[in-house]
Amino acid sequence: MRGLVPPDPEGNASGIEYAVVYVPSRSRNRFPAGCVEIKACAAEAMDDASPENNKYAARVSGPSKSSEGQYIFYLLEWLTE
Repeated sequence: MRGLVPPDPEGNASGIEYAVVYVPSRSRNRFPAGCVEIKACAAEAMDDASPENNKYAARVSGPSKSSEGQYIFYLLEWLTE
């Protein structure tokens, strides 16, 4: 994926996680850490999702530090039922 900062293979700074992402539109592929709630599993993320409140279940990679100095997560896939 273009623009994705890969996780460091020697550390656990970034990883692949299930999450609920607060976002007004699902057109973006990266999100500030403050908009991401990490969940234990895909089922939990899907249960806690609330599309009417702009909260969507997703599989994400991160956190990574952006060139602007913010911590961000990258979208791997949206989870749907």
